[in-house]
Amino acid sequence: MDQATSAVKAFLLLLTSPPALAEWLTILIAVVVAIAVMRALTARRVPYPVAGAGQSHLPDHVLTGALLMAPLAAALATLYAGRALLAHYGNPGVHVAIAAQLIAALALVRAGVFVLGLLLGPASWVRNREIRITLVLWLVVSVALLGWLDVLETTLNRVSLVPGRTQFSLWALLKGLVVVTAFVVVSSLIARAIERHVMRLDQLAVSTRVGVSKFTYFLLLGLGILLGINAAGVDVTTLNVLTGAIGLGLGFGLQSVASNFVSGFVLLMDKSIKPGDVISFTGHTGASTGNFGWVQELRGRYVVVRDRDGVDTLVPNQNLITSPFINWSYSDQRVRLKLPVTVSYDDDPEIALQLLLQAAENHPRILHDPPPVSRLISFEDNGMRLEIRFWIADPVNGVNNIRSDVNRAIWRIFRANGVRIPVPQQETRMLATRTPGPQPVAAFTIPPSTDQAAD
Repeated sequence: MDQATSAVKAFLLLLTSPPALAEWLTILIAVVVAIAVMRALTARRVPYPVAGAGQSHLPDHVLTGALLMAPLAAALATLYAGRALLAHYGNPGVHVAIAAQLIAALALVRAGVFVLGLLLGPASWVRNREIRITLVLWLVVSVALLGWLDVLETTLNRVSLVPGRTQFSLWALLKGLVVVTAFVVVSSLIARAIERHVMRLDQLAVSTRVGVSKFTYFLLLGLGILLGINAAGVDVTTLNVLTGAIGLGLGFGLQSVASNFVSGFVLLMDKSIKPGDVISFTGHTGASTGNFGWVQELRGRYVVVRDRDGVDTLVPNQNLITSPFINWSYSDQRVRLKLPVTVSYDDDPEIALQLLLQAAENHPRILHDPPPVSRLISFEDNGMRLEIRFWIADPVNGVNNIRSDVNRAIWRIFRANGVRIPVPQQETRMLATRTPGPQPVAAFTIPPSTDQAAD
């Protein structure tokens, strides 16, 4: 007990000695300088630029990285300057040197995570968790720099997670997670690079490019996981039971997931749908449907469809395989619209047909080749049913809006030329009936029976 107390006292005296206090003061000044630089640059921090088509954001990325590294660089400069000053007065500055090593390691890890987030893209898990990933990696590197890694490995190896013949310690689990994560990150980088290259191939259809990119991503990701497990020291053949259980789950509980996954690849390969297509899911055919949506993204399990209200609908891939839908831009962007209208029998149908053509001829979205046509369709109970038919080449800009424009033009031109649109009417006739009076009752006499037969 006395030896432990003496050791603690000696350690405290070492920490509170004048040379040690000078080193701690130097480290504290470096931390204050880093915080001051960080606060001064916070207002000028450049956000992550969103890459667009044909744009290079390398200068913006370099500026953002420089602003991130500036506080750490200021702390390192302060530490080296302080160590030089301490060495001038005979203080070796051991703690300052260790602090400088830790800060340099933090700067390298922060720069590496920043570059990795840029390579994986703005939607990657690395970009969304940069600070936490940096801290975890820095702690691991710090433990290795301080020489505590062997002690930590020995301690964690004593914790067995699987009792029995097979030795599987906590250290083996952590090492396996690190190795698998490293392989997954490398596989993701390769897959992203292949995806960017494939998406720039204009000679391939968009659906084919997306299909190749998705297939390559999942293939490399699965291969990276298997290689990481093998590199971590786990025999892959021991996973036969696990893979068998997964296969059984796919056969029973994950049927819809597997079906949607396979249906997604079928949609990509047969080119029936691609990003940017205008589709509708109603059960009606032709141009009368109004439930439109734009295909935003093709995912492994679903398709993201955005309607005109800005609402994203996640449609399972299996629904697009088994249920009919209308692809307005599958082979040709041009679609024909039909607008019915009824005119009175008192009006001349030839004049009404000409007025319908005039109502549709001046709209900028209506094509002139083929030109609009008007037809007399049928004779109804309350009037003659006419129809104006015209073609448009941009259904992506909406269909109901052009319907509204043409209908308003028809209403104005009919009113100006005295053509009436009849309204169904019903006539109710009230007939007056005379109330019947009391009728005289004639005397009823029973005639004498002529049947003389005996019962």
